[in-house]
Amino acid sequence: MTPRAILLASLIAGVNFWSAVGGIAQDEESGTAALAAAMKTAKATLQRALIASKAHGTPISAKFEIEDGQLQLSIYTMNGNDFTEVVADAKTGAIVEAGEITDAMDLHKAMEHKAAMAKATVPLLRAAEAAVKVNAGSRALSIVPELKNGQATAEVILLEGSTFKKVTEKLD
Repeated sequence: MTPRAILLASLIAGVNFWSAVGGIAQDEESGTAALAAAMKTAKATLQRALIASKAHGTPISAKFEIEDGQLQLSIYTMNGNDFTEVVADAKTGAIVEAGEITDAMDLHKAMEHKAAMAKATVPLLRAAEAAVKVNAGSRALSIVPELKNGQATAEVILLEGSTFKKVTEKLD
């Protein structure tokens, strides 16, 4: 391959890459707008879903999400070394299904959440309540524990109107 052909191939690959990144950003932006719009009909709270999911184990993460065009609450729980995804109705907060997590990527995320929760002394419910209390008028959309420099923290995504805000709560 000539140097000119290599340069041309590199430029084409770069354009394709940045076009894909732009598409991802655009999809993410439209996804957050759709989530904010769907939340207007949600009566359930993340906190209530965390409480309801305890029948399936210790909650290790939770989030509102749009799945198959429908708003739902997804809560990961653990019971020993077993992980369950609990799905709650976004309008009522009632548990509609629960099933073992078997997808490799979801299992990996659940194990990361478990590792962070192993160092936590504050439950996710209390962290979510604290984030909402400090940010009056906001709703908690997601809470995900993580380890930062060996410290257990939770990233909480809040929604106020159509504005998203990310806050960090200490879990230890």
